[in-house]
Amino acid sequence: MKTILIIEDNDEVRENVAEILELSNYKVFTSQNGKEGVATALKEKPDLIVCDIMMPELDGYGVLHSLSKHKETSTVPFIFLTAKSEKDDFRKGMELGADDYITKPFDGTELLNAIEARLKKVEALKQNIIADAESINAFINSASKTSGLKLTSDERDVYEYKRKHILYSEGQRPRSVYFIKSGKIKIFKTSAEGKELITAVNTAGDFFGYTAVLEETNYKENAQMLEDSVVMLIPREDFMTLITNDTRIAKQFISIITKNIVEKEDNLLTLAYSSLRKKVAYGLSQLAEKYKDDKKDKIVLDISRENLAQTIGVATESLIRTLADFKEEGLIDIHTGKVILLNENKLKNLLY
Repeated sequence: MKTILIIEDNDEVRENVAEILELSNYKVFTSQNGKEGVATALKEKPDLIVCDIMMPELDGYGVLHSLSKHKETSTVPFIFLTAKSEKDDFRKGMELGADDYITKPFDGTELLNAIEARLKKVEALKQNIIADAESINAFINSASKTSGLKLTSDERDVYEYKRKHILYSEGQRPRSVYFIKSGKIKIFKTSAEGKELITAVNTAGDFFGYTAVLEETNYKENAQMLEDSVVMLIPREDFMTLITNDTRIAKQFISIITKNIVEKEDNLLTLAYSSLRKKVAYGLSQLAEKYKDDKKDKIVLDISRENLAQTIGVATESLIRTLADFKEEGLIDIHTGKVILLNENKLKNLLY
């Protein structure tokens, strides 16, 4: 069930809109002023927001501006509900990032049509332009069906590799794209001094190794097993057939890679300019996504201190001291060398 937040100071209008949406099978949250609306949006993370402009505490423009500064609400579709219809108001709202306007008075059909259109657009974007590694895999699988080329199948070569096995090294020519059936694999670079920097940790369901194939260059990094893993090899010819046979698929894949580059740059900036504590907390939060197990209540990071330090980009000794502090503060636990996250949310939002 989709959730919608209504921010409106007029009780009659707010209740009327809420009733219309609830009858249309939406879950509805309401707020009677802008300040309260921002707090509700951050707490509930609705799928869409309908907001009045002229309100006490904080007007609609202020609400939109405030929510755009938070990662979890910056992409939520935002519809202004207002009695004002001057062109300047429309222009200002659109410049701030509003998705649509509904001018009072309005009828229920107009409201529902606007909401449905925005929600459908968001779903389409989620399917077609996706930023994270998990969604890249979903995209490739979807594109494979569209093109008639099945990337993963029981007929492809599958290999079992032991922990610490090097799958490929810098300078080697790529012959395949890889799909992980089980296990975890680190991607890392080595400096001139021989120091390692882990740039990614891939897990079951991830594709990797496609960048060198697309660029037609040798590998610029190394891939090594973090644990015993089962990997499927997809010949570069099959992968390139998928990308080159459909222009639409090629454009979508380029969009995904571009967004991943931007995301990696943001991650590097976070690690470069944050305190040691925040760097370690951020690194643990990022790895948590790779180590989540629906069968377990807590996230357990089974990774060596050296690999963990290389992933975060800090000295091993500094990492160990910080982990000890986090354990004392009740944020994590450590058992037989494994890091157990006890308060992931607090780690993500560590203030210093």
